[in-house]
Amino acid sequence: MQQVTKVFYISVVVAILFIIWGTLPESLLQSANLSNVTTNVQGFITDKFGWFYLLTATGFLIFAIYLVFSKYGKLKLGKEDDEPEYPYITWFAMLFSAGMGIGLVFWGAGEPLSHFHSPPGVTTDPTSEIAAQEAMKYSFFHWGLHPWAIYAILALALAYFKFRKGAPGVISAVLVPLLGEKRIKGWIGTTIDFIAVFATIFGVATSLGLGALQIASGLSFTFDGIENSFALQLIIIVIVTILFMTSAMTGLNKGIKYLSNTNIVLALLLLLFLLFAGPTNFIMDYFTSTFGSYIRDLPYMSFRMTPFAEDSTWVSDWTIFYWAWWISWAPFVGTFIARVSKGRTIREFITGVLLVPTIFGALWFSVFGGTAINLEFFEGIDIYSDVSELGSEVALFSTLQHIPLGGVMSIIALLLISTFFITSADSATFVLGMQTTNGSLNPNIKVKFVWGIIQAGAAAILLWQGGLSSLQTAAIIAAFPFTFIMILMCFSLFKEFQQEGKKVNLKKK
Repeated sequence: MQQVTKVFYISVVVAILFIIWGTLPESLLQSANLSNVTTNVQGFITDKFGWFYLLTATGFLIFAIYLVFSKYGKLKLGKEDDEPEYPYITWFAMLFSAGMGIGLVFWGAGEPLSHFHSPPGVTTDPTSEIAAQEAMKYSFFHWGLHPWAIYAILALALAYFKFRKGAPGVISAVLVPLLGEKRIKGWIGTTIDFIAVFATIFGVATSLGLGALQIASGLSFTFDGIENSFALQLIIIVIVTILFMTSAMTGLNKGIKYLSNTNIVLALLLLLFLLFAGPTNFIMDYFTSTFGSYIRDLPYMSFRMTPFAEDSTWVSDWTIFYWAWWISWAPFVGTFIARVSKGRTIREFITGVLLVPTIFGALWFSVFGGTAINLEFFEGIDIYSDVSELGSEVALFSTLQHIPLGGVMSIIALLLISTFFITSADSATFVLGMQTTNGSLNPNIKVKFVWGIIQAGAAAILLWQGGLSSLQTAAIIAAFPFTFIMILMCFSLFKEFQQEGKKVNLKKK
């Protein structure tokens, strides 16, 4: 296989060892089985470094906003005469499908409903009006500016160095200004790229697992006689793996592009139907008031910990998990966004990546979460009992069954989850291939095939070991070492911008 780097071989070996470890019987390993070890590591990280995730995610957002208004905002992600490769609608569709797809459908109704019954405010009464306001505000917070700032910073760094400086499109290349070319070409660079690949494998495996969980739950909830079991989830992973591997063979401008546009059409169809079939005025009032409170309380939420609360698990279970999940997804989403963003200015790029998905995500939660909360608060329909019994993955389908044409909409929702599933996995094989072939913009098909099989295997093992909790555990562990790399990337990027600024000034003189 041409262009394959040693990062590929190291990452494949480690990933295969992880999958083998997950298949070994508990009686053989006793307390050293995969589930116990990863749970203990996750507990240590969240207990000791929860504040670290909070500060770094907020730091990335501040840095991104600074770049928008700084003198560096005029710099292009490419040469001065480069033009964007994709129109805005396709660009937004591709970055949105890769960045949030499955998660938004999975948590769209489930997260606001969960916060409504278990509010983030320690003294807030469950299912009260204040609980409803807080539930939606924190849903906006977890899926808004912070995650997209994380993606934007990494994508910006990769695109800038790749398209303007001609560097390889790998994570380590971004750190050359800070660490020097000699170190990056040695074991330090290899380690950095391996950590990025490791985070990508398990960040994406988490989302693939969520997709399999929700498709299985949706089929079981919508159609009588279908049981939601690990066997069904495994069958779904196998079928979707075949589909996304077929798509991956067609390349970026066919499979991923067409799937991304299909995702947007299905997502808008489902969103608009529920908006107008559901309590429209309530949803839009809820969206408007919550967006205002989100902007107002953003600084407070960005630094919120609960050191004096007897039970402080809410922040670690939700906010810390999300920040870790977004960071573990950053190499994947960042590399993909960088690949499709050539020719845009830094100001245009960051503004688009921050604002458009944030506003769309807020509207999505208002429609799906708002409809679920409206059914409970005003109509007394107990949707949360289904969630408590069957898991968060059924919240969407439980909500839709109380809406006109809910059965049809449930089938469209299943199609949407499936296309998001395929797009995310397809994009991830492309990104993993790119990261392990020294930044090749068209990775070898054999390399993408290997990564597709490994991703599917990792998702299946995590589901088998403990469902949603194992998926969350893997994301938090994978994100921890990569957080330090992202901090170094910010310093390296800023150093390079300063050098570029000096060159521009010299040209003007």
